[in-house]
Amino acid sequence: MQPQTAKPDDHRAKESKGPGAWKFFLQWLNDPLSVAACSPSGQQLTRRMIWELPRDAKRVVELGAGTGVFTDALLKQGIEPSNLLVLELNDSFYQHLKTRFPGVRVYRGDACKLKMIANATGFLEEGPADAVISGLGLLSMNRQMQAQILAAAFSVLKPEGRYIQFTYGPRSPVSRELLSELGLSVRRGGFAFWNLPPASVYVFSRDR
Repeated sequence: MQPQTAKPDDHRAKESKGPGAWKFFLQWLNDPLSVAACSPSGQQLTRRMIWELPRDAKRVVELGAGTGVFTDALLKQGIEPSNLLVLELNDSFYQHLKTRFPGVRVYRGDACKLKMIANATGFLEEGPADAVISGLGLLSMNRQMQAQILAAAFSVLKPEGRYIQFTYGPRSPVSRELLSELGLSVRRGGFAFWNLPPASVYVFSRDR
């Protein structure tokens, strides 16, 4: 994987809808509570998410991949298909991802069961992940669900691994109290003003 040498472009850019945008919109219409946005993540948000990967990241898990915007960016960043595990609960998105990324481990399953899925698919045979990238709507989840997802994510991460999450809210989607209980810290990574809707990136890690 090539080291990152420049920060994401801060200038206004035309956000590409990319493949699957219409599918994403239809799924949002069908179940707006489960599908967190009406369109896939834009280029600016995608760059900011990828920028937060550890510089030597080789093994990555993606939660809530949708139509595969981040998946595609991870592969272009140099993550080998065999070193990428993608989870998506929505069946239509799952079928789309399986077709679009035939060399990637794409699994239809609940993010709370990530450890079990990672073991079942053989992903953890080569060791824990360097990062988890999440497109899940943590902001709309209750405290218990957030705790389960974060615990599952960090169960497959290296000690220094990162959980990278975007949110549409003005602050971290996870409360300081819950982070303290889980032994985690958070920092804001950046803001994608031109995304629809605008979004912030947060990076979670274990307390030192």
